[in-house]
Amino acid sequence: MAEDTFPKLLIRNYQKWGNKMVAQRHKKFGVWKEYTWADVYLKVKALALGLLSLGARSGFKAAIIGDGTPEWFWAELAIHCAQGASLGIFTDSSVAEIKHLLNFSDSEIVFAKDQEQVDKLLEIKDELPQVRKVIYWDRKGLGVYEDPILISFEELMELGRKHEQEHPGIFEQTVEQGKGDDLAVLLPTSGTTGASSKLVMHSFASLLGCEKSYRRVQPVYEDDMYVALTPPGWSMEQISLATSLATGRATNFPEAPETVQEDLRELGPSTTAMLSSQTESMSSVIQARINDATFLKRLTYRFLLPVGYKRADYTLAKKRPNIFWRSLFSLADILLFNPLKDKLGLSKTRHFISFGAMISIDAARYFAALGLRPKQLYAASEILWTCAHTDDDIKLETVGRPLPGVEVKITDEGEIIVKKEDRFLGYYKDSERTNQVLRDGWYHTGDAGLVDEDGHVVLLDRMQDVMILDDGGKFSPQYIEGRIKFSPYIKDAVVFGGGDRPYLTVLIIIDFDNVARWAEKRNIPFTTFTDLSQKAEVYGLVRLDVERVNSTLPKAARIKKFANFHKELDPDEAELTRTRKLRRAFFEERYHRLIEALYSDQEIVPLETEIRFTGGRVKRMTTEVRVMSIAEGE
Repeated sequence: MAEDTFPKLLIRNYQKWGNKMVAQRHKKFGVWKEYTWADVYLKVKALALGLLSLGARSGFKAAIIGDGTPEWFWAELAIHCAQGASLGIFTDSSVAEIKHLLNFSDSEIVFAKDQEQVDKLLEIKDELPQVRKVIYWDRKGLGVYEDPILISFEELMELGRKHEQEHPGIFEQTVEQGKGDDLAVLLPTSGTTGASSKLVMHSFASLLGCEKSYRRVQPVYEDDMYVALTPPGWSMEQISLATSLATGRATNFPEAPETVQEDLRELGPSTTAMLSSQTESMSSVIQARINDATFLKRLTYRFLLPVGYKRADYTLAKKRPNIFWRSLFSLADILLFNPLKDKLGLSKTRHFISFGAMISIDAARYFAALGLRPKQLYAASEILWTCAHTDDDIKLETVGRPLPGVEVKITDEGEIIVKKEDRFLGYYKDSERTNQVLRDGWYHTGDAGLVDEDGHVVLLDRMQDVMILDDGGKFSPQYIEGRIKFSPYIKDAVVFGGGDRPYLTVLIIIDFDNVARWAEKRNIPFTTFTDLSQKAEVYGLVRLDVERVNSTLPKAARIKKFANFHKELDPDEAELTRTRKLRRAFFEERYHRLIEALYSDQEIVPLETEIRFTGGRVKRMTTEVRVMSIAEGE
């Protein structure tokens, strides 16, 4: 049987490793639970047979709503084994978003993690005429629910076992009928929301082709340890699933977002992949904890960090240091970097990968200074993994070279376009959009970039976000934002300028936890996020970071004014995508009054804000936001 689908690889792994090898680990209540390939196979088989007993037919669609857990992937593989296509939905999606995605995707079956997600579905079940069953795997709080649309994992598996008795061999027969070109997954793009939904169709061939292409330049071994840290329905975890099925590598699931660092430390993974926002957040956490450390630890850190930067320069330039520097590097490892990496759970990490957007050059250099090899990965839902750094070919200002089987070109307008051997099947029920982005075999990414003299791809920004300075030069807001965010006190930044605007400005979103600790140490009283963000002392703190970045920029690209935003950016309010990318056009439209104030003489801007309470009640209040100028030459 050709191993050209996920289900066929699962059967192969069961036959090859059975109970001899761990396929998945999940930490629950502080204890790691292990599942062998036999465990996974038997659970997936029972679930798939249960779906067949419910009348699932080839080509059906099923959605999964839940965080990354083994059950999420058992559900996905069961859908595939029953010859269906899966759709992952973010757990923080609103009821309206879920309703639209389920109806738009024609999903007949929905797997839901827990009571919270089940309640969302029951609220709208009458508006989902095609949904026949909702299958949940966390029973807590659901024991008294009697709605006939509901069924538990255990009940579905019991139906499956009975179905096999009545139809012996039906599972193997169904799996064997599957083909590599079959539709496997519907991937929501990072900007998917409401009526603008775009669902990307991928076959098993494109998913497996992508993982094979990556392994040609970055080998993966069956004894590697991978930790799933990103949403399971997104492209990273889908290719990682393909990699684990192809190689046998174990996938590990942390207990909760709050326990990730502890869980990483216990596991010591060889591969850690994070969204760029997660990577930058980690650098902020490290710096904040150093600031809170004892005097001796702070002194050691400040003395030895420049040594780490020196080693990073040698490593990235592929130069061998002399014996003096090698000795100093070893001492720095013993005193600082090895204990620090151990605290972060990265002591055994060989592949430290960031994706989703370019991380700032400052954050990349920082992790290189700690003794890691930060690797960028250029990917999108449509083209999956396209460019990547490898162990011996890392340039921090790029996203690496194109992977084998991938062609990258830059159009006359500066747009990155990509051609792949295994490309996506198009957007679900939207041939017009498909034809707009896929022309003559080339996918038009909408990203601005260039290819350097070494063949590395440099990602600048989204095409529509690249701006023209008043001296005629171009600049990337994302580049400046990334550099500003390399601070323990700044969580997000939004830069404005270009066009008719005579200079650059920025809105700063403070890191509340870190700034709160800073304020408490200095006996600065505050109540809420809004109150803290508008303190004069906090403006002074933020100003230092803006000036730090200004000192590295050409005169025309320097920030002239900034304001501390009064709240955190929120995906639920459509300010960010679910993968924490800024919706720049929406943001500018929504807060145009504040942005205009950055280009006026106003020093105080009154903003009307809404607070939404559970139950739908809305309270409106007025907040005053201060605007601070940075004098020329500072």
